[in-house]
Amino acid sequence: MTTTTTSFATSPAFTVALEKVDFLGPDRVTDDTSILTLKNLVLEPLCRWKDGRAGPGLFARWSHSNDGRAWRFWLRPAARFHDGMPCTADHVIAFVERLRGAVDTFGMPWPYARYLAGVMLCAGAVDRVDLTSPRPLGDIVDIFSEFYPGRLDERGAATIGTGPYRVADFTAGREATLERVADGASPRRLRFVACPAASERWRRVRDGDCDAALNLERMDHPIPADETLHWQHAVNTLSVMSYLDCTRGLFRSPSARLAINRAVDRPRIIATLLHGLAIPAATVVSPHHLGFAEAGLAPIAHDADDAKRLFEIADATTALEPLVLRTPRSMPHRADAITAMVGRMLEDVGLAVRIDVEVDRPTYARQIGDKAMGDVAIFDSSPRSTFRVLDDKIASRVRGTWWQGYDNPDVEASIVAANEALDDGPRAQAYGRCLALLQRDPPWLFLFHPVEVAVSRAGTPGLALDHQGLLDLVR
Repeated sequence: MTTTTTSFATSPAFTVALEKVDFLGPDRVTDDTSILTLKNLVLEPLCRWKDGRAGPGLFARWSHSNDGRAWRFWLRPAARFHDGMPCTADHVIAFVERLRGAVDTFGMPWPYARYLAGVMLCAGAVDRVDLTSPRPLGDIVDIFSEFYPGRLDERGAATIGTGPYRVADFTAGREATLERVADGASPRRLRFVACPAASERWRRVRDGDCDAALNLERMDHPIPADETLHWQHAVNTLSVMSYLDCTRGLFRSPSARLAINRAVDRPRIIATLLHGLAIPAATVVSPHHLGFAEAGLAPIAHDADDAKRLFEIADATTALEPLVLRTPRSMPHRADAITAMVGRMLEDVGLAVRIDVEVDRPTYARQIGDKAMGDVAIFDSSPRSTFRVLDDKIASRVRGTWWQGYDNPDVEASIVAANEALDDGPRAQAYGRCLALLQRDPPWLFLFHPVEVAVSRAGTPGLALDHQGLLDLVR
């Protein structure tokens, strides 16, 4: 499935049902597509991500030294915040410095401090940020694609930005109204309402209470066929996967790690539990990450007989203790049901399993970060940057929060080579080689990438759904 786009005429109002409506503080980071949709309209990223590559955003252009240790970034001409204040290099630098200590939704630190270790920022001019680094920093534009400078309003919410819409009204957790400040044919006013249940979001569009809704792939039953509505589908960059404990036990063995990927029938999980709204994963990133196309990969094929053979090589069938499969109830969607199905597939190839369910999702995240993960632990990998996935989760020299003991010298060397490549072409080739190695020696159980679903009413302005799962209304 691919991203689709419809054209739309100017409309005085456009109401969208989202799972959540909120603006977080500048040092709070989230992967929630509802909150990011609002953020992307009101605030402006330093660099704008699109299909694996970062292009101009608030930074209109940049240059770098031959060794990649010195960079210059120029702000978009005449950039202003919505209250009229000019946006300057000093604003950007203050924002970046604050994000070095950012935490996620669960209060866990994000790795920006590590990415920017030793990096110095200064204002080379009112509209220019100069950066120096002790090492080549070819992925800095990827990192900056996640930085959305903004200023706090009187309530402490980051609602004052430089994006195409300004916040006219906002009630946290309930509703937000945005007004267009940029030129274009997008609606002059946008109204977003919080509606946690996917089935209710669909009903509101069907009944004419809302013009559009996001994340209908999270409905518990198949989406009703309704040709009177306009549907959008886009494969998300999110990877739903299971960590394997590579520090001890069965999955220290490369044969066992390949075996579990042979044992699990991804298409059956997708058809049975997700109404077909996902595609099987082939490696640690999605088809829309930098380097995936260059890797030329297809998903690992389900082969129960080969899985049995590989598990026998790893002496898995003689284990006295069952494999422990850990799961939360949700995040990823239907995590417990997916884990139960994986467990049955492992039993089918001769393994004993035990499932451990953690009902508190923040606790589960902290446990996985502390390596209390059993043998197999379902999770998701949300960064749209190939650099971030590898640095946070795979690189043994880094041993980031989500690293689970995987150590392959060939992979490690390929990560370093990719990190030091400065331009998109060579970097994509280097990442492609790395991603291919990671399929041959998997660090995880690869599962799937969700297909995001949005719907809009016939006769209303259309919308575009990108591969981040974000609603794009700016034209």
